[in-house]
Amino acid sequence: MNKKKVVLAYSGGLDTTFCAVYLSREKNLEVHAVTVDTGGFKKEEIDTIEKRALALGCATYTCINAVDDFYSQCIRYLIFGNILKNNTYPLSVSAERIFQALAIARYARKIKADAVAHGSTGAGNDQVRFDMAFNILIPNAEIITPIRELKLSRQQEIEFLKKNGVEMNFEKAAYSINKGIWGTSVGGKETLTSSGSLPEEAFPSQLKKKTPENITLVFSKGELSGINENKYKNPAEAIMQLNKIAASYAIGRDIHVGDTIIGIKGRVGFEAAAPMMIIKAHHTLEKHTLTKWQLYWKDQLSTWYGNWLHEGQFLDPVMRNIEKFLEDTQQFVSGKVFLTMVPYGFKVNGIESPHDLMSAKFGSYGEMNNSWTGEDVKGFAKIFGNQISIYNSVNGISNE
Repeated sequence: MNKKKVVLAYSGGLDTTFCAVYLSREKNLEVHAVTVDTGGFKKEEIDTIEKRALALGCATYTCINAVDDFYSQCIRYLIFGNILKNNTYPLSVSAERIFQALAIARYARKIKADAVAHGSTGAGNDQVRFDMAFNILIPNAEIITPIRELKLSRQQEIEFLKKNGVEMNFEKAAYSINKGIWGTSVGGKETLTSSGSLPEEAFPSQLKKKTPENITLVFSKGELSGINENKYKNPAEAIMQLNKIAASYAIGRDIHVGDTIIGIKGRVGFEAAAPMMIIKAHHTLEKHTLTKWQLYWKDQLSTWYGNWLHEGQFLDPVMRNIEKFLEDTQQFVSGKVFLTMVPYGFKVNGIESPHDLMSAKFGSYGEMNNSWTGEDVKGFAKIFGNQISIYNSVNGISNE
């Protein structure tokens, strides 16, 4: 009898290693391990992951490169919207999980798999993101979630793997690390409480430079197209290069506290050097090149877009509507943004753009103007406050 065919979303970490062993050895399933690379793996890492997957009992291993799709269909809109969840988190894992789930679903459909599996627990957001994508794209496939179903702790997973003769760095496995082009999340025992802070060694990049360094980011219609004197045709390539440059300063570290999809509060550490620098630089450029009402409506829709994406609703058609609006606002968001990198941080110094609305030929704020007279202002101020004056008069309101 042929074994049931299951596609496993496989990263090579503790959770998915457990799933590979459990599904192949305990459940006797034909496991097809798939890694979806959203910018977090080097070739040698993928080679190591493939060898491990096959050694664990997986029938096949496949790596799908989803970086370009992830950028063109998602990251660019996170930049256009200056999206930071709770003004803190650039949706690093939130966004990439959607594209990993989509790629897994398409692969499962391609090989006519009976089931799909993932290593999510029953207490986080990822289980919802994966399950929703699978239910929508491959509704007839069974969804298998060993860790959620067995209600396992990380320590129980480690004990199971040791019992089955699996060797790996279990000390490192104490932290759940998810690395991608748009940032790396770090979860550990310290993030399970409200007071803990992740240790230095838990973060993927360590401080190597202490001398401040200036850097110029170049934007073309809202997209990162250059770093200093280097130009890039592919913005995803520019983002990865910026991550390498900023990693030496250990930039972009923080802990995000937020509301999970399932209604509980959660904390996660992250390191996202390029995303934080790009978003802050892009937002500064927009403040110079967009009108106040463009900025206002972008804020409203971007916040909603980020929340809906975070909750796994990327496939909702309203998201495509908002993306069209965000893209349309970027027509004149081009220019240079000047930053200075320092240990564990950076500052935005200023911008240079042919579309800068802060032009001296129209006037200098707080000093002089070239486009109106004092009499113009007197008349404008009277008319601008006219309705409030009428309201106060009719209702007998005194502001004394």
